[in-house]
Amino acid sequence: MSGAQEFILTLACKDTTGIVYAVSGLLFQAGCNIIDSQQFGDVQGEDATGLFFMRVHFAAPPHLASAQMLDNLFAHVRGQYGMDARFHAVAERPRLLLMVSQHGHCLNDLLFRWKSGQLGVDIPAIVSNHPDYASLAQSYGIAFHHLPLPIGSDAATKRAQEQQVEALVERERIDLVVLARYMQILSPEFCAALKGRAINIHHSFLPSFKGAKPYFQAHARGVKLIGATAHYVTADLDEGPIIEQDVARVDHAMSAEQMTAVGRDVECVVLARAVRWHVQRRVLMNGHKSVVFQ
Repeated sequence: MSGAQEFILTLACKDTTGIVYAVSGLLFQAGCNIIDSQQFGDVQGEDATGLFFMRVHFAAPPHLASAQMLDNLFAHVRGQYGMDARFHAVAERPRLLLMVSQHGHCLNDLLFRWKSGQLGVDIPAIVSNHPDYASLAQSYGIAFHHLPLPIGSDAATKRAQEQQVEALVERERIDLVVLARYMQILSPEFCAALKGRAINIHHSFLPSFKGAKPYFQAHARGVKLIGATAHYVTADLDEGPIIEQDVARVDHAMSAEQMTAVGRDVECVVLARAVRWHVQRRVLMNGHKSVVFQ
C-alpha cells in the first residue's frame, strides 16, 4: 500500500457474536490491510468478566492518515457494540516519565534499552526523591527533577510533592509513568490521576518479607525461588492489575547479596517487558486483571 501508515486498534466490549467480522469488515471496506490481529473473550470461569478484547495492527491508506479520522469512521460499530475502542499511530513515540529512589538497577536498564533502540519511546524527564542519579540522567541528556521527601514527611507534604509530579506529567505530555523502584507509597489522588498510565515493579515475595531488605529476609528462610511482578498502580498498594511476572531459582550456596543481585536482574527484565508491551498497546485492562497480547 503506497503511502500507507500503520495504526493499532485496541477495543473492549461485552462479548457477543459478530465483533471480529464487523471490525475486520469495516477495515477492509476502508481500504486497510490487517497486519496482525489478536482477540480474547473472558467468558470462562467464576471470575470471568464477560468482556471481549481485541488488538488489530493494520496499515491505512493515505486518505485515512490520522487516528481521529479512523475514530470517526468507527463511530457506528463502536456504538453498535458499546465498545471502548482506540486508535494509535505506530509512528507516534509514547513519552515516559521515570521515577526512582535509591536503587538504580531498573532505571539504568530502561535507559540502556531506550538508548540502544530497544524501546521505541521518548524519555523527557526523570524524577527522584533523592539526588543520587542526577549524573546518570545528565549522561543520557535527560532532565533530572529532584523532588525531596524528608524522612517523616506528613501527608500534606507528600501530596504537595505529588502535585509537582502531576504538573510535570501535564507539561511534558507524559503517556506513561514508570516507577523504576520508586520507594514511596502513593496517595489515592495520585493513583487516580495516573490510572492505567503508571507501572510499578517489586519483588514477588509479597505478602511475605515486607519492609526493608526483603531478599535478606528470604535468604534467612531458605527461599528457593525469587520473582518479580510488574503491575499497574492503584490505590491498593502493590495489588494493581498484573502485567508480567517471572522467577529465577536460587539455592543454599548463595549469599543474601547474591540473591539480591539475582532478584534485581529479574526485576529489570520483568519491568522492561511490561513497559514494552504497554507502549506497543498490547495490554488491556480487564477489571482487576489484564489481557496481554504478545
